Amino acid sequence: MNQIASKGQLRMSLLRWALFIVPVIVALGFISGQVAGSGEENRWFQALTKPEAQPPGWMFGVAWTILYIMMGIALSMILHARGAPLRGLAIILFLIQYALNLFWSPLFFGMHQVSAAFWLLISIFATAFVTTLIFGRVRKAAAWLMVPYLAWLCFAAILNKQIVDLNPGAETLVVPAASTQI
Repeated sequence: MNQIASKGQLRMSLLRWALFIVPVIVALGFISGQVAGSGEENRWFQALTKPEAQPPGWMFGVAWTILYIMMGIALSMILHARGAPLRGLAIILFLIQYALNLFWSPLFFGMHQVSAAFWLLISIFATAFVTTLIFGRVRKAAAWLMVPYLAWLCFAAILNKQIVDLNPGAETLVVPAASTQI
């Protein structure tokens, strides 16, 4: 036996990466949304005119959880690919696009910058696309795990652009404070 590690040991190494990375990716995504006040309960968001293609609010949580799990597995595969050419570049690109992704919710829901959020989505897509291409040079399966994320980013950009068009004053929209009658 002239191998450094057996196939079983290599599989366990990938599993260890995934067991650490996937929860971190999901948790940071969740925290970003919570800090920003994202979702249908956001009173500013409730006041906006929504596009016809707008899915129900619960669908976003489900979709992002699945996408973050897939992204975490993809990153785990890249982290596991020690010695692979372009591995370092793939990791850096992933971290850049993920940091941009985490900033979208605070920009849109927290700061109400719908136009800037649209352009941020375009930047996220471009960076995620390049990341996916580089992932494909390191591990093809990792690139395929990123494809649904790219598709969702396109859908999100369409929704975001429609919100921009339907709500020209969204950045300056002031929602009255909630009041309770006794």
